[in-house]
Amino acid sequence: MPITTKPFHRTAFFLSDRTGITVEMLGHSLLSQFENIPLDEITLPYIDSREKATAVVRTINERYIADGARPLVFSTFVNPGIKLIVDSANALHLDCFSIFIAPLEAELGMRSSENMGRSHRVSNTTEYRKRIDAIKYALEHDDGLSQKDWNRADVTLVGVSRTGKTPTCLYLALQYGICAANYPLIPEDFQRGELPAQIRNMRSKLFGFTIHPERLHEIRSERKPESVYASLRNCKYEVQSAEKLMRRAGIPYLDATSKSIEELATAVLHEAKLERKIY
Repeated sequence: MPITTKPFHRTAFFLSDRTGITVEMLGHSLLSQFENIPLDEITLPYIDSREKATAVVRTINERYIADGARPLVFSTFVNPGIKLIVDSANALHLDCFSIFIAPLEAELGMRSSENMGRSHRVSNTTEYRKRIDAIKYALEHDDGLSQKDWNRADVTLVGVSRTGKTPTCLYLALQYGICAANYPLIPEDFQRGELPAQIRNMRSKLFGFTIHPERLHEIRSERKPESVYASLRNCKYEVQSAEKLMRRAGIPYLDATSKSIEELATAVLHEAKLERKIY
């Protein structure tokens, strides 16, 4: 089939017999490789009966007529009967489980269990407790709110405000069970020319974020428009001063300007040589 370069408007469906978390992540990763295609994205979880699957097929076919192009359907169905129904839709249907399960069955010489929702089930209570504990830790140690048990931190993220430290800490906790704190660098620190006393003795566990001043100006202006805090001049000063301070203190840092939270968390995990605690 020839590959068209015309950017048709398309609809992408993410279907699952459970939460849809897995298929959303995989589908988004695949679609990110195709830029400049206008997409409507629709997630439909808990498609766990033939009746629901038939209704979904009607919805997909309606979008085909409206768009004038076949929708893209990503799914993770364990039940082969439901998959067959969705196969009848006027769409490109990529069932992510069947793509991988069949080769695994052949290699392992056994059938899969065909149990729904196993990838996100709480099957290991110890790992689940680690995840909850790490999330609680990240929330309690956001923006330096608490110094209690700070020695438990696997990493402390530093940088000027609005560089993505908080969501990265939460992602590290949720996905990897990492206890991550964060501490903002502020103008008073730059005037002193040294790290805040609260984190001065934690240098080996510090990791920094920086950002392009222009992007920081955009982000801060959404929160506090027309303020000194959000002005481009102040953003340039803070970013330059923070980078200088981190270099002087020997703190490794990375540019968060164009990175997603997932990319930032993975980079911190790798660069700071952290060992993930949950899978």
